[in-house]
Amino acid sequence: MVSELNKSPRFAEFFCGGGMVRAGLGAGWTCAYANDIDPMKCATYRDNWGGEALVEGDIASIDPAPLMEHIDLYWASSPCQDFSLAGKGQGLRGKRSGVFTEWARHIGNAVEQGFAPRIIAFENVTGLMTRNAGSDLNAVLRQLVKLGYRVGALEIDAAHFLPQSRPRLFIVGVRQDLPLTGLSQSAASGPFHTPKIQAYARRLPKDLVRNWVWWHHTAPDAAPPALEQMIDSKPDTQWLNEAEVDRLFNMMSEPSENRMAKARKGRKTQIGMLYKRGRPDAEGQMRQRAEVRFDGLAGCLRTPGGGSSRQTVVFVRGNQTRARLLSSKEVARLMGLPDSYRMPARYNQAYQVAGDGVAVPIVSYLDQMLFQKMLAAAAARQVA
Repeated sequence: MVSELNKSPRFAEFFCGGGMVRAGLGAGWTCAYANDIDPMKCATYRDNWGGEALVEGDIASIDPAPLMEHIDLYWASSPCQDFSLAGKGQGLRGKRSGVFTEWARHIGNAVEQGFAPRIIAFENVTGLMTRNAGSDLNAVLRQLVKLGYRVGALEIDAAHFLPQSRPRLFIVGVRQDLPLTGLSQSAASGPFHTPKIQAYARRLPKDLVRNWVWWHHTAPDAAPPALEQMIDSKPDTQWLNEAEVDRLFNMMSEPSENRMAKARKGRKTQIGMLYKRGRPDAEGQMRQRAEVRFDGLAGCLRTPGGGSSRQTVVFVRGNQTRARLLSSKEVARLMGLPDSYRMPARYNQAYQVAGDGVAVPIVSYLDQMLFQKMLAAAAARQVA
């Protein structure tokens, strides 16, 4: 009989969206289960990956039976609105972000039936570390520890892998009966044990300290691609006319005006990313402002209805300026998806798939840096 650990490792992705975790794990993994409640995202998932493993529906009411088998990794990128700056700060009490508890319930069912996954991974916004003075993240970790896992956290900005500013929190847990050989270190070290992570860890309650792991990790091997490499030669978005461009520039804050003036002095075309945000004026009234950056990074992609909304790419050469919304292909590229990935035909839906997703190369990095080593440690333990 072939050992389970000699087979391709298997994963379940919850809140799977368009399947970016699947894209990041790649052909070395087998998808055992995928779930999302959004029909549009599920249609996108099927279009790219097929529907054999996909279950469309509310995580609170899905049938747990298909999960009662050997699965190595449970991944969840649950809704972040109640933890994010754009939300109302309800945290785990919020209807959307509170679905974490449903995910934990499914892990608990698997544990009780003898199918506890070896690895769990949970991705969310960095605000989870400070929301409700850190008590929400404490509650998340406490649930995972209670289920039988040792846990640690990394704060990873997609800018280490892609030309997009997108910091996210990644909680990684390993089953308590598995060895930590080569996986842990005695103190915070490495690029993704950020000051924010360290500050949170200093406030950890004693019961969590006993199960906290500083994951051993190193910086990514390769530099991220340049923003210029993301540009679509045949965009599906229209160029703004002169009046529309002027309207955007009239909305700019003073720092953005200064950045524009500097870009116009350049000898070659400068590519900037512009997004609209609400900012208080001198009287304290909220006004919509246009902010532009020329640092080689896009701002964090968000869903069309929230946060900084859709971004505009600006091309400046001297006094000549052209601008348009990011294309569907560009938002896919900024998430690390290949050009072969099929985005929804409707622009706002494509933007939503990207904005709600996880950066693909970060998943690949975590697989290389942690998941594969965890699986190897488990295999060595079985052989011993």
